Amino acid sequence: MGRDFDIDCEAEFLDLADNISGDGSTRSVLYENSAYDALLKLVEWSSIGHWEAWEGRCFLYIENAIGRELEHVDDMYTLEVWDELRTNLSQMGESEFAEKVCENWMDRRKEMGETLDEKKDPRIIPTFEAHDRNSRTLHHAVNVKGYVQILGREHLDAQLWGHGDWNLGNLLDS
Repeated sequence: MGRDFDIDCEAEFLDLADNISGDGSTRSVLYENSAYDALLKLVEWSSIGHWEAWEGRCFLYIENAIGRELEHVDDMYTLEVWDELRTNLSQMGESEFAEKVCENWMDRRKEMGETLDEKKDPRIIPTFEAHDRNSRTLHHAVNVKGYVQILGREHLDAQLWGHGDWNLGNLLDS
């Protein structure tokens, strides 16, 4: 999993904190200032790491984890899909999942008439390796015990990150 350097998180948080004022608990001051971005930065700073992938590639990982196609890109961000993903990946080995994803990727390429010959496309091996690595790190990320996954998109408002009780907007506004 990836992780930002503490010094970078601290610097970004301090930049955000320049626009925050008030007295009281951290939560109440963040709430009074609608400082969802600062809360997200604190979450990133205290996190053990993050898993990220291009949104288009996430279909490959998520659909292979849940065993069905997603109808819309927004489905990737629902609590129900991630509950299903966590359940299924807890019952599947890391190598099994990575092999399933890579085989599906190769099948999709064949269906589109694309080559799998590395002599014709030098990006085949690095792309295969990226899918293998991303599959394994996703499997690891959702199976680490004692941690909560807070899901979001890079361009998504900070208050919309997460699900249910762990949605940042709910955490700050409740």
